[in-house]
Amino acid sequence: MKVGFPHCGSAYIPAKAIARELAGGAELIVPPSNSKRSLSLGVKYAPEGLCIPFKLTLGNLIEVCELGADTIIHAGGAGICRLGHYAKTQEWILRDMGFDFQMLYFELSKRKLRDMMSLIKVASGGASWLRILLALRFGLVKLGVVDDLERMVHKIRPRELHKGTATGIYRQAVDAIDMAGSHAELKKIKADYVDRLRQIPLDPNADPLLVRIIGEIYVVLEPFANMDVEVELGKLGVEVRRHNYLSQWAKFSFFLNNIGVDENRKIHKAAMPYLKHDVGGDGWESVGEKVLCNDEYDGMVHLAPFTCMPETVAMNIMASTRENLPVLTILCDEQMGKAGMITRLEAFVDLLERKRRVSRKSEKLARV
Repeated sequence: MKVGFPHCGSAYIPAKAIARELAGGAELIVPPSNSKRSLSLGVKYAPEGLCIPFKLTLGNLIEVCELGADTIIHAGGAGICRLGHYAKTQEWILRDMGFDFQMLYFELSKRKLRDMMSLIKVASGGASWLRILLALRFGLVKLGVVDDLERMVHKIRPRELHKGTATGIYRQAVDAIDMAGSHAELKKIKADYVDRLRQIPLDPNADPLLVRIIGEIYVVLEPFANMDVEVELGKLGVEVRRHNYLSQWAKFSFFLNNIGVDENRKIHKAAMPYLKHDVGGDGWESVGEKVLCNDEYDGMVHLAPFTCMPETVAMNIMASTRENLPVLTILCDEQMGKAGMITRLEAFVDLLERKRRVSRKSEKLARV
């Protein structure tokens, strides 16, 4: 069995770790990193009106089929916008293209942990549940280390004297984490790269703006889909804090939700004056985030796939809330150009800096 799957941020790291830990089962085929080719393949064969997550994941699946995958693992489930229909629709497209494979579905709405364990059981050729659980744990620990380092990088980018240093170290760290073969090695790698990040020279006078990244989970997590918006904001002197991290999602989805812990309860409650029920995807969370972040952040960047209905609903509601928090919505699709996006980010940062100056001046006058 040769198993392939689409990209979503750093998801390939735990997938490869699990495959190595359960060596002797299926051969894992990781698609190439998202590229113009991935997108052009998806655009060519996808219905025109579908969103960029559909087109990019379709491009990934075409690439893994070209590499010989005979089994595809994909997400599905009810109540999560059109994502629930991706796998079946993409299966039809791939079969029409002449590829021969079996499709294994991973339920995202319910039974997440059970479905994931069952998929690994099939792909591993019947490994014991203990081996599967230990392999899954190791993969999730790797994912947590990646996200911990990325949070550090978000803080360093706007303060570093030599732009790009933290990003370069982070990319080296991701490669090292991917290759780690044990918990002890992983612990050492994390300590080494934390130390390297802490040694980066910082500007003592830096006073970065604080911006929250919200929106649809795929375009938030996948740098190619959002054209490295977090890196570009860091270059502009902005500290980014992201709503979604894959390790955080996995922790709640696989474990804490099963014992009644709802990580979004506070966010949903905050959204209630404007939106009283789930609209699918991450739309409800986007509205609640604006309410909760009003006093702490200078602004928000809202990432949404073009044609995404939940985020379209959220975008229109956020424009009319009482909270005076500037929000820049970036619609991501194959037509988006990086130069245009950077121009919009520059204008948004200028607006936030001016708003901060005016606010501080007013506070100073009020104290006189």
